[in-house]
Amino acid sequence: MTPARIAIAAAVAAATFANAVPAKAQRATEKCYGIAKAGMNDCQTHASSCAGTSKSDRQKDAWISVAKGTCEKIVGGKLTSD
Repeated sequence: MTPARIAIAAAVAAATFANAVPAKAQRATEKCYGIAKAGMNDCQTHASSCAGTSKSDRQKDAWISVAKGTCEKIVGGKLTSD
């Protein structure tokens, strides 16, 4: 292999591994209700069917994904949408 090919292969490998998220990290999240800013929710609410459609800040049924164990540490954060 030429030095140029080695450099390209190394760059491609580095970019591939830099963007990889371990499977364990992907599962270490939870839905946190009541903390999303208006239009910044991750998924549907009781009143709408799409992400990014919450109408007000801290809407009770709008949620965002946060690291597991952090939701209840955030003021107003709840694990259910009561």
